[in-house]
Amino acid sequence: MEKPYAFTVHCVKRARRHRWKWAQVTFWCPEEQLCHLWLQTLREMLEKLTSRPKHLLVFINPFGGKGQGKRIYERKVAPLFTLASITTDIIVTEHANQAKETLYEINIDKYDGIVCVGGDGMFSEVLHGLIGRTQRSAGVDQNHPRAVLVPSSLRIGIIPAGSTDCVCYSTVGASDAETSALHIVVGDSLAMDVSAVHHNSTLLRYSVSLLGYGFYGDIIKESEKKRWLGLARYDFSGLKTFLSHHCYEGTVSFLPAQHTVGSPRDRKPCRAGCFVCRQSRQQLEEEQKKALYGLEAAEDVEEWQVVCGKFLAINATNMSCACRRSPRGLSPAAHLGDGSSDLILIRKCSRFNFLRFLIRHTNQQDQFDFTFVEVYRVKKFQFTSKHMEDEDSDLKDSGKKRFGHICSSHPSCCCTVSNSSWNCDGEVLHSPAIEVRVHCQLVRLFARGIEENPKPDSHS
Repeated sequence: MEKPYAFTVHCVKRARRHRWKWAQVTFWCPEEQLCHLWLQTLREMLEKLTSRPKHLLVFINPFGGKGQGKRIYERKVAPLFTLASITTDIIVTEHANQAKETLYEINIDKYDGIVCVGGDGMFSEVLHGLIGRTQRSAGVDQNHPRAVLVPSSLRIGIIPAGSTDCVCYSTVGASDAETSALHIVVGDSLAMDVSAVHHNSTLLRYSVSLLGYGFYGDIIKESEKKRWLGLARYDFSGLKTFLSHHCYEGTVSFLPAQHTVGSPRDRKPCRAGCFVCRQSRQQLEEEQKKALYGLEAAEDVEEWQVVCGKFLAINATNMSCACRRSPRGLSPAAHLGDGSSDLILIRKCSRFNFLRFLIRHTNQQDQFDFTFVEVYRVKKFQFTSKHMEDEDSDLKDSGKKRFGHICSSHPSCCCTVSNSSWNCDGEVLHSPAIEVRVHCQLVRLFARGIEENPKPDSHS
């Protein structure tokens, strides 16, 4: 009997916990002509999929996490890129900010996307380089707090190889190198908000996950002093900061995100094809058009709200900030592309109550259901510590004019430390006084968001 003809199709197999696996299916044909016809048809269909990348720039951080970035890429990612006929230019970074500097210097027009292999720090480098390069090309001044930033046409792919991989976990649902590589191969696209952090008309950093003052700011500042401990420095610093129980006094002023169709406590998490992100962006665009044509003020002074007091922590999240240790994250219902940030204020409370709050990040209970916790969905906010207010009394006068109302006085503070630092996506910002603005869907990732109830063993 004559041997039949065959061809093999490589595909994606969905596994448990949002993971994807590479799979292959072999088709048999009794006739050679029929086999070639199938192959030709499949190739023509694949050629029409313009969303799939063909040439990528890859940055590998060989030092992040457990130092496995290069090994993870070579063993789990490179073979999949080869199967998909994706060509790559690879740069193994040798020092901090090399990826950012490179993106400012080289010709990026020849690439279909940029891939970073590492942790959240490596992603942040690529993010800053890509946004900065795009604004420079467009003639936009990043240092201007009200500048309208231009989105980049290039997508960013994240191959997780860090210690936390918060961004990857919050956008894909898993921190798995093979899963992320397959999202890149199939050409997924996910638009994501970015917050610009300014101080005195100077851009400090961009943030996509966590801006944390007080507790999380102290942790990152303390951990930087203990780098010799390796990954254990985070646990050590967290315990030390918790036991210190410092509170900080200051004023938070924010502009509520009235364009959003969701709220931080509606228990509706961001998922693939998110209706909240899509609808919120449409309403934000309509709001901006009205402001452009003078139908209403862009920043109505009546809308600004002011909260002042003593805080254990002030957190602002553009995403859920989920990770393996906290599967639901700091704000479970935060959305990736709705043009807003969830502002979480934890007022001074007992050490026991603060521990209860922290424990809820690891279970299914509502972590905002405490009298000392407040959460707001905002599109802009400012923070000034009382220490800095006392140094510059003129700030109160300007605040009264701008916001319409502000706290007239602060109760005497028993805090042992005047100022904390800001934790901006794992980097320390030493200026406590900041101005933050959310830029709706400024960057795109090779991802599709966390899929709702994925069915194991299904193919794509």
